[in-house]
Amino acid sequence: MNSNSQTLFEFDKSFGKKIIGTDEAGRGPGAGGVFAAAVYFPEVTEGLIKDLAVLNDSKKLTPKKRKSIYDTIITNSVSKIICVEVEEIEKINILNSSLKAMRLACNSVAEQLGGDILTLVDGNKLIKEYTYPQEFVIKGDSKSASIAAASILAKVTRDRYMENLDSEFPMYNWKKNAGYLTAQHLEAIDKYGLSPYHRPSFLKKFYAKKKEEIKK
Repeated sequence: MNSNSQTLFEFDKSFGKKIIGTDEAGRGPGAGGVFAAAVYFPEVTEGLIKDLAVLNDSKKLTPKKRKSIYDTIITNSVSKIICVEVEEIEKINILNSSLKAMRLACNSVAEQLGGDILTLVDGNKLIKEYTYPQEFVIKGDSKSASIAAASILAKVTRDRYMENLDSEFPMYNWKKNAGYLTAQHLEAIDKYGLSPYHRPSFLKKFYAKKKEEIKK
């Protein structure tokens, strides 16, 4: 019986090219940067398939399982993780920031590889201003080993980043909500205001609603 990871690696192998997978983490939160990772596996052995048996879309794995294979992915791949911070998100919007992070990560990996490369991009958008061959794969993080691995690197790295920010701004509980605008997070914003790591553009609706409440 095939493990999930074997099915994902077979998907990548079916293209007959050097596959770079890319995915992002942090498009939805109201605080913190957006992260993207790019991953290429130079050699897929039975041992690697076994070590990455739980490999899947990062959202389908527990934090413990994501962390358990993070180092294995790093050790056995050519990879790069990029963060685009809040200041740039506010300037060029979150979609463009996500695609920029992907482009920078993929360029870094692609430049280290020779020969026939194909970049698989999770979602339904291609990377802008990216000169290497690419295809988007809808729900790619549950189809491609390289994209799934990238999703895990991006997610784990971003969670660690938010935990570090939490030590600076504990009132927002970022180590639990990862910057997502939970009811508790919005209450803290109401009480303490915005930090330098908040995305003001994501809070327009919240402040519009507050104004309406004040008028009443």
